[in-house]
Amino acid sequence: MTGRRVVSSGGGKKTGGTSNKHGARRRSGRSSESLERMSSSKSGRRVESDKRAGSDRSKAVRLAASSSAASLTGAPSRSRSAPGAFVDPSALQNEDLVAKTLQETTGTLGVAARPKVIDFNERVKERRKASVRHLAVKLCAMAAAVAVVAGLVWFLFFSPVFLLERSQISISGGNAWVSKSEIMSIAEKQKGKSLFLVSSTDVEKQLKEIPGVFEAKADKRYPQGLSVAVKAQEPAAMLKTPEGRMTAVDGKGRVLNSVGNVDVKGIPVIEVSQVSAGLNKRAVQQALKILSQLPKSMRRGITKVSAQTQDSVTTELNGGERVIVWGDSSQLDLKKAVVDKIINDPTKIGDKHQVDVSAPLRPIIK
Repeated sequence: MTGRRVVSSGGGKKTGGTSNKHGARRRSGRSSESLERMSSSKSGRRVESDKRAGSDRSKAVRLAASSSAASLTGAPSRSRSAPGAFVDPSALQNEDLVAKTLQETTGTLGVAARPKVIDFNERVKERRKASVRHLAVKLCAMAAAVAVVAGLVWFLFFSPVFLLERSQISISGGNAWVSKSEIMSIAEKQKGKSLFLVSSTDVEKQLKEIPGVFEAKADKRYPQGLSVAVKAQEPAAMLKTPEGRMTAVDGKGRVLNSVGNVDVKGIPVIEVSQVSAGLNKRAVQQALKILSQLPKSMRRGITKVSAQTQDSVTTELNGGERVIVWGDSSQLDLKKAVVDKIINDPTKIGDKHQVDVSAPLRPIIK
């Protein structure tokens, strides 16, 4: 009984150990299989991702090649695929870069020429030279313009072509009281000047300042001549002093040139105590203004002039046959018309001999 128990107990121990070994083997085999499956799945996923990445890179390369070819040729690509779509390599536009380079570097005779190389320093030098040339041309043009203007100024104002000569000055007009020599003395002040610098207005102004000259005209006669014409009047009156000295004056109270052997018949005479003092009196000034504007036929018939005041100027005609009281020089044209009408109409003057036109609208006949 006891031996069987030992054997059975020992046999039981052996059987348990064997079964433990087989279980461990089975568990290691299952774990190795799961490890293999896990590694194979990881490797498969890695391969698949690598394939996808390679496919994306190839698509990007093809798109870049297509766009670069289109930009080089200057023409748009013939086809554009959507992202992830299949791209047909035959649809891509190709360009022969070697042929393009040869075409660009071929000369006019068909011989390959060396590509042009731009030298920026040379370009700067060329620009500087062009600027210098442009400046030189501009300066030459300005100098030519200045020379032309200077030559024109010299020709017109300083050359002998237009210089006024004394022999080319002609004078007309004048009388015994206004001599031509006096007129010439004014005109010849312009000799030696260019006619373009001669002022006709200044010459006329100086001529009118000569006593007895009431009108003057100066005309240029190109290229070297000057024509002067004056209209001179006879003295408006002769101022007679108590000593019997006679002085000719014009209507403005200016003393005319003293000349000898001149017929003063027909020139009105005004008696004054002194010439200079008489010319300063308002009465004498009014008398001279009236006398200078009377018609020549009436002036020749005046034998006496009296002017006690500036508004009582009186003239006697033909030794007192007619006496005209003018008053002052206002409304002189109307007064002359009234006097002419009365003294030349016997029905108006009758046997009267004095006409007072100091108030011309109400003449008084005595």
